[in-house]
Amino acid sequence: MLEGKKFVKNDNEFICFNCHKKIEKLKYTSRDHCNFCLYSLHVDIKPGDRANECKGLLVPINVVDTSKKGKVIIYKCSKCGQEVKNIVADDDDKEQIYKIVKNYSVGNI
Repeated sequence: MLEGKKFVKNDNEFICFNCHKKIEKLKYTSRDHCNFCLYSLHVDIKPGDRANECKGLLVPINVVDTSKKGKVIIYKCSKCGQEVKNIVADDDDKEQIYKIVKNYSVGNI
């Protein structure tokens, strides 16, 4: 079991494994998902550490509004099945967020 969550700042540009677009640094915190299609990779154990060996594609399955962190994307790993959460970034595609929530609410996920 992991003890505590210590954030590791790791803000690098990358090419999205899902939509293949170049993703720029977020600059105010670590970029952990594509701001176009919202997909991510299962690379962290603790936020930003890039220590997870799974490396599966994280599929966004829902977006929820939490009172503590604001909007959060819920992911399901296509490789190991684990569900993880990432905070919605300021520049995330709002239309894509809407589509994910709509698909979840009608049971298409």
